[in-house]
Amino acid sequence: MMHRILIIGCCGAGKTTLARELGARLGLEPVHLDRLWWRPGWRERGREEFDAELAELLRRPEWILDGNFQRTLPERLKFADTVILLEYPRSRCLWNTFKRYFRYRGTSRPDVGEGCPERLNLPFLRYIWNYNRVTLPRVQAALEAAPAGCRIIRLASPAATAAFLKRFS
Repeated sequence: MMHRILIIGCCGAGKTTLARELGARLGLEPVHLDRLWWRPGWRERGREEFDAELAELLRRPEWILDGNFQRTLPERLKFADTVILLEYPRSRCLWNTFKRYFRYRGTSRPDVGEGCPERLNLPFLRYIWNYNRVTLPRVQAALEAAPAGCRIIRLASPAATAAFLKRFS
């Protein structure tokens, strides 16, 4: 059984959607790291405050955490029993990002919090464009160092994710 679940992957891969759907099936309320990090007006929360709140969350007996925040991945891995890595193609992540932008444009997404209206800019798109080449290898290296009891589930497409979710219906 999965009790402490990390969902990671490129922006636009569907981490938040998966966290919400899996949480509904398992009776767990997802925690969105973006919501912890961002303050109104897209102001960053201080690292110390973020790290303290994250440490408190990690001590809970059950959770679903969605978000990248590579700096904290090694710490989160120490507590996770399951990691779900969404390894979607760049084209899918970009498509989902544009869809999300047009859906929430001018308003705040539920997973980010109030006062952070949806935005889209070139550095963010560059991050998505380069994720599989630059960031994913670092994520994979961190996963190789995960504790022995941590189960790693890799999902490479929306169809694979849907099949995974069906197991919990």
